[in-house]
Amino acid sequence: MTTRRAQAKGAIMRALDIMTTSVVTATPDMSIHDAARLFVDNRISGMPVVDGEGQVVGIVSQGDLLHRVENGTGHGKRRWWLDFLLSSPREQAARYVKEHAHVVGDVMCDRVISITEDMPLDRIADLMERRHLKRVPVLKDGKLVGIVSRSNLIRALASVAPPADAAAHDDASVRDAIVLEMHGQRWGLSKHGVIVKDGIAHLWGVVESEEEKRAICIAAERVPGVKRVEHHLEFPNVIPTL
Repeated sequence: MTTRRAQAKGAIMRALDIMTTSVVTATPDMSIHDAARLFVDNRISGMPVVDGEGQVVGIVSQGDLLHRVENGTGHGKRRWWLDFLLSSPREQAARYVKEHAHVVGDVMCDRVISITEDMPLDRIADLMERRHLKRVPVLKDGKLVGIVSRSNLIRALASVAPPADAAAHDDASVRDAIVLEMHGQRWGLSKHGVIVKDGIAHLWGVVESEEEKRAICIAAERVPGVKRVEHHLEFPNVIPTL
């Protein structure tokens, strides 16, 4: 499997730049055993399901094969009474199919969410987070041309070199940059809460949570020219009621 990388400096990376182009696929009539073998042999956890015309008709993942009667991981009759009490007939039937079906077409998810080659990485990450996806097929003119997984996004992150630090930054410009980094954030500090001396950023203010404190520190740390961050952030005093 290979991934492509954006070449132009500063270019917005898109699906085309990071997607895996040699995609392992299954077919609806492939046996469950053969699908499991593909997972093992290719060290993947999911793959598109493609019909005879090259159309993506589903996604099958290791999770779809988690409970199977062949290896004793099926729920079996030991919990029939619990299913009877808590599950609808539809849910019970769906579980039976997952555990006993012979072909991929019966266990795959047929609600496929796909993307195009030109989708920017920020939108892909938002989609995967919002829909709890581990991978999304990339389509061009309705045909499968690649797949983007979480690992592709992580590889893209690893390929991006950190910004080079300039030789010198005056304290005033560094202070302005820190304030600008936090601008528009509800947890951000105002300018009077940021002091920079000899490249050391001192942060003052009242925060409501550990998460806010960490976000403020990270915002300062990422600004070029900051040598060290020293925070003096405090939580509000709580006066006990009588």
